[in-house]
Amino acid sequence: MNEVDVTVGQRIKARRMALGMSQADLGDAIGVRFQQVQKYESGANRVSASRLWSIAEVLGVHVSHFFEGIRPADADSGASGRVPVDKLDFLKDHDTLELVGVYRRLSPAHRHAVLSFVKSLTDVDQDRKVASG
Repeated sequence: MNEVDVTVGQRIKARRMALGMSQADLGDAIGVRFQQVQKYESGANRVSASRLWSIAEVLGVHVSHFFEGIRPADADSGASGRVPVDKLDFLKDHDTLELVGVYRRLSPAHRHAVLSFVKSLTDVDQDRKVASG
């Protein structure tokens, strides 16, 4: 599997899940079976340019959405194959995807409250590190 194909597949999955859409729904909308969507999302099958364009339209994003944050590996690192570095790799975490999906369904006031709460947790963690250091 190519790392870019895997990353694009993860972005497809993240966006689909954020919209609350099933693999079958996406497959129906783009003219493939849900098994093919599974293969796209896992990176097992490469998504053609025209199919990616269709997926982007159905998911309501620009096609560039699937490549945002991907950067070439550092040429000075000596890494062969130049595996891209994904700045949005946090989207690989199922809990993160679920949290984003739930967050998007909240009212603006509740979103603000949740964000403030989460920020306060990071402040508490920082205070603990300073106190123990």
